[in-house]
This record gives sequence, structure tokens and C-alpha cells, in this order.
Amino acid sequence: MDPVVLIFAAVAAFVLFRLFSVLGTRTGHERRDLESVRGGAGGGEARGEAQAAPAAVKPLAPVSAQAEPLRAADPYFDEKAFLDGARAAYEMIVEAFAAGDLKSIRRYLDPSVYNAFKAAVADREDKGHLTDLKFVGIDAARIVESKVERGVMTAVVDFASNQVRVTRDADGNVVEGDPARIDLVRDRWTFSRRAASSDPNWTLVATGGAV
Repeated sequence: MDPVVLIFAAVAAFVLFRLFSVLGTRTGHERRDLESVRGGAGGGEARGEAQAAPAAVKPLAPVSAQAEPLRAADPYFDEKAFLDGARAAYEMIVEAFAAGDLKSIRRYLDPSVYNAFKAAVADREDKGHLTDLKFVGIDAARIVESKVERGVMTAVVDFASNQVRVTRDADGNVVEGDPARIDLVRDRWTFSRRAASSDPNWTLVATGGAV
């Protein structure tokens, strides 16, 4: 394999890990141990040292009505940070799928989603087709529905993006799409993770077209 491709795959895997961490990461507003802030129980006071004041905590912005179940399950859920991560993860996963590189994203996909992607890639390869995809940009990403059941948080996100998508046969002939056309693509993806889990990563559990 071309070493340049290997390097790109390694970088993409690392970036994707960071992006999915953003999807579930907390914002640093967790409760802190006051004794550690004070430098130990009574230690600073005994030596006449000034006590360290707890840092001011900036309250989180309100969430949309569609995301309220997530905030109720996790008081530190940050909708903006989640959606920023969802945008980046969406682009990365779509590009990996188009390139047939499922290995780098497998850990972030539910088995049902991975198997569907794998079957689609295999069908494309059997036909001798190659997909060329270029992202122009993501117009919008928003949570349209969320719920928490049996300790599992689920967020349904609608994406609207501009893409140039072309499928070519083994001879380079275009069989689908137009290299000179930008298409508006609407997708609806569902992410989930356990509310009590120490792992901040969300898993992609379903994909489909947005209404």
C-alpha cells in the first residue's frame, strides 16, 4: 500500500477519535474536590497561607426543547459542543465510507450500521465502481429528537450538507452523479451512549434520509 495512504489513514483515525470524544465530552463543569482546592484540610490555614478561591463556574447555555431529555439525564450536556462534534464526525464518516475505509471508523459504529456499510462497499467493489466525494460544507445540523431509556441516551440529528458525489466504473466513466454539480444532501443520523458510562464517545446506531 502507498505509504502516503497509510499516513493519511492513521491521521484520519486519530482525528476521528478526537471528534467522537467531543460528541460526548463533558465541559469541565464537574464538581471539584474542595479540599484539593484549599490545598488540604486546614493545611493552608495552619501556615497562614491564603486560601485558594474556587474558580467561577460559567453556567451552561440552555438546550433546545428537543435536547431537554439529554440535559435531564446529564446536567453537563452541552448541545453546541455535541453538534460541533456531530458535524465533524458526519463529514469524516461519510468520506471514509465513500473511500471504502471502514476500518478507521468501525469502533464508532453500531454493528448493524457497520454491517450495512460493509455490504454497500462490497457491492460497489463487486461492480468495479469507485466513488469520488467532495464536501463543500455543512449548512445545518440540529437535534430533532432525543430520549433516555434504560440509562441509554439517544440523539437524532438532521444534517443538511453540500456535496459533489460521483460514481465511476472501472474505465472512469460516470455512472452516477455529476462532477460539476453540487447536491444538497439531507441525512438523519442517530447517536447513542450510556449516561453513566465513563466513556464519552457516542455510537452511530442508525442512518437514513432526513424528512
